[in-house]
Amino acid sequence: MAVKDYLRERFFPHMWCPGCGHGTILNALVHAVEELELNKNEIVMVSGIGCSARISGYVDFHSLHTLHGRALAFATGVKLSRPNLKVLVPMGDGDALAIGGNHFIHAARRNIDITAIVMNNRIYGMTGGQFSPLSGPGVKATTAPYTTIDNNFDVVELAKAAGASFVARSTAYHVKESTELLKKAILHKGFSVVEILSQCPTHYGRKNKEGDAVGMLELQKTNTAKLGSKALEDNPGLIPRGIFVEKECPEYCEEYDKIIAQAMKGRNS
Repeated sequence: MAVKDYLRERFFPHMWCPGCGHGTILNALVHAVEELELNKNEIVMVSGIGCSARISGYVDFHSLHTLHGRALAFATGVKLSRPNLKVLVPMGDGDALAIGGNHFIHAARRNIDITAIVMNNRIYGMTGGQFSPLSGPGVKATTAPYTTIDNNFDVVELAKAAGASFVARSTAYHVKESTELLKKAILHKGFSVVEILSQCPTHYGRKNKEGDAVGMLELQKTNTAKLGSKALEDNPGLIPRGIFVEKECPEYCEEYDKIIAQAMKGRNS
């Protein structure tokens, strides 16, 4: 299948602001699915509410546009009922780690076979530019005109600590890298987290003097470095990119099937 076969072209042009990184992430994701040659009837995308959640409207997969912060809860139900399906969950700051934070850590703890894509633009873009759990201290937002004092979550460290068996990070600037990481995450058996740093020139860039989309992409290029690179060794303050965790662990649906088999055996004996 061609890339366009995975898209609902009738809904384009998309609703994201000019320069938003989310359209680029959609591009990386669709290319990952196309390169894996997945049957679109075997994919389910579950999203909540927010700029990132609009991705589900543009892909020609089975899709659920659900409640804010509850995408992983709905996705867990889908995966348990139809474990043969590939379940993809794109989330923004709030869906993943504010109202959705509890679902995030428990999905990771269970190691259910879902791919969570955290599109981190450090702001609530759809609702007016409020700061989020990923903004970090010293950031200006509509709800922090004198800058934030809240510490931010590190998505990678949180996912690792909660038990995710695949954890990776890239940026909207590194499109091919993002595609490769998404491919690995989708194929991984277990809970996969791919954080992709995204730019919001409309709210975050404007308020924090990071320039337009091109300027913000340049920052993604210069402020990050690949794991194991000399650049990261020379400057540990750079944001690391790459695969942080990739391990085999018991997958939740498979373990649940064992419980069902055990219960059925006991009933029939």
